[in-house]
Amino acid sequence: MNRLPRASSLAQRLLIATLCLSSIQLASQTRAKAPAIPDNVKTADAAFRAGSAAYQQGDLRTAHEQFAKVVRLAPRIAAGHAAFGTVLLAEGDAHAASVELEQARRLDPHDVNASLNLALAYAQLGESAKAVPLFEFVDQTSSQTLTPNAIISYAGVLAATSHRDAAQQRLEQALSTSPDDASLHDALGTLLAQQERYSDATMQFQQAIVLAPSLASPHYHLGSVYLAQLDPVSAVRELAQANELAKDNLEYTLQLGRALRAANQDEQAIAVLRRALQLAPGSVDAKYELALTLQASGNAKESLPLFEQSAAARPQDPAVLTNFALALVQLGDAKRALPIYLRALKITPNSASLREDLGVAYLQQADLDHAIEQYRAGLALEPNNPQLHYDLGLAFKLKDDVNDAIAELEQAAMLDPTLPDPPYTLGVLYMQLARFTEAQTSLERATALQPDHGDAWAMLGNVYKQNEAWDKAAAALRRAIELQPDQPSPHITLATVLIRQGDVAGAAEERKKAAQLSRVAVNRQRANFALDSGLLLLKRGQIAEAVTQLQAAVAADPSYPDAHRALADALMRQGHNADAAIERQQAERLSQTQSDHSTSTAPQP
Repeated sequence: MNRLPRASSLAQRLLIATLCLSSIQLASQTRAKAPAIPDNVKTADAAFRAGSAAYQQGDLRTAHEQFAKVVRLAPRIAAGHAAFGTVLLAEGDAHAASVELEQARRLDPHDVNASLNLALAYAQLGESAKAVPLFEFVDQTSSQTLTPNAIISYAGVLAATSHRDAAQQRLEQALSTSPDDASLHDALGTLLAQQERYSDATMQFQQAIVLAPSLASPHYHLGSVYLAQLDPVSAVRELAQANELAKDNLEYTLQLGRALRAANQDEQAIAVLRRALQLAPGSVDAKYELALTLQASGNAKESLPLFEQSAAARPQDPAVLTNFALALVQLGDAKRALPIYLRALKITPNSASLREDLGVAYLQQADLDHAIEQYRAGLALEPNNPQLHYDLGLAFKLKDDVNDAIAELEQAAMLDPTLPDPPYTLGVLYMQLARFTEAQTSLERATALQPDHGDAWAMLGNVYKQNEAWDKAAAALRRAIELQPDQPSPHITLATVLIRQGDVAGAAEERKKAAQLSRVAVNRQRANFALDSGLLLLKRGQIAEAVTQLQAAVAADPSYPDAHRALADALMRQGHNADAAIERQQAERLSQTQSDHSTSTAPQP
């Protein structure tokens, strides 16, 4: 949750009477110093009166000009600095306001209004420790009750200096006299949310919304509470309302993007976060949140430059560094990711998840020893982390250390029985060791947890075959074929099973399908080789040679749309526009046909 809402500038609510009074004081103070009032003092007094009149009319620009003249002409008069500081605060320049108001208090330490405005300026600057004694002075000295906005600011600095009980007491006292003030309910709700008292906070935010439905901040804060409670659907509802009421608020937009991402609405989240980046092109938060959402949606390539910019702006932020490195690993660039992970590790050496990510990067580099080292370091921090046990088991498997691999995978499966990967990998290992009964148990578990895992069904079919459970084998292999229609191996295994069941004709048909799929696979492999070669030549500007290679790719696999599309590009660069158009048309036709086939054969819910 954010800090308590800051008080408004108070431009329309404070010090109008004080300015008029200060004008009289200015004149009386200058008269007391000399029998005749010098011209500069007369000019200062006139400027003060003009500034006061402009301020009362809401003309801050003129008030600024006139009070700046006052402090230049009469720098030793507190009222001028107090008035100029008030206007600067109303204009939103808290830093410049604090300079003038500090000077006013030096000249007149008993000026209550200058003290109050200086406290407000400090609060806006985040200098809470300086603000607290000033608020206390005003509270003890002034006979007037603080406005709700001033009380909210006072409570904010109390909370920021670890005086949460006092802050809550201030807000509750204010609500006892102003129960219908929505901003006070919102501020109290925010304070409660900071203490993770979400139920009490929710009641305050809802009351604020009832009292002021068009006030954006309670919707934002309520949505943030829902997000903290892992209820992204409710969070999206409230945050969308906040964004509708305050369309150009960057933080509201970012928080809506986070909630949409948490609700797995990545496309909508990306659109919202792109708008946030338009609102503030230099915002590191906007770049980082958009990068996270692109990464979550599977678009690591587009996320990469945003992560890079975020890491450059926040070189000591381990989360930014970790996600930047993860994007590189997702794109197969573990070599570049490793030093970034190691930088993050220096900052947070006790992060088990970072150790896991670093291990994955080493694994991608086939550096099994360093991967195992990192997984073990992670488990030293979190001994019951099932994913770390699984990763360590996988590393042992790749190192052909079967016994240690099985021990880690069994531990992972025990710690989290809902994970599908440990039982599948265990099933593969048990099968390799000819422990078919255990392999069957593990693979049945894997397919139950992940029914669309084609490889698991194919492996289970093999195990059933070894265990001579022919009917189960045939059913499992047919499920594997349904999920992976382009794989020849399940057809081959099914043919063997059908022979044992006495279905010779069925077995012959399966072998025929397997042979056909094998030819297709070989042809696609040849086509890919020629395609890669042709694209490289095309990149080098060797157009004629590229055309030859790309024509070979099309010949190897005429059903490959990518080959036709690349050939069309090469022919276009040769000036053979008609031939290029034919190839491009063929590519689009094949893509559409394959898309239609994929849709028609997809499992129906």
